[in-house]
Amino acid sequence: MANWFKYALEKSLFGVCTHLGESMSISARSVRMSFIYASFFTLGSPIIFYLIAAFWMNIKKYSQERRTRIWDL
Repeated sequence: MANWFKYALEKSLFGVCTHLGESMSISARSVRMSFIYASFFTLGSPIIFYLIAAFWMNIKKYSQERRTRIWDL
């Protein structure tokens, strides 16, 4: 049950920390923990960055899916 919850939670939260961890070659867990600690110390301001990054990644994903050929521009 705990593994299923962990998997569902990681998949449903946009994948921002996973993407940042992969691009910087560090574990996603340490990126998540950094976000949590920074949120506690700064009263939640990294959450705004997280939501902006999630929105940007989502827009980027949809724009790459739609343009498969040059004539689709």
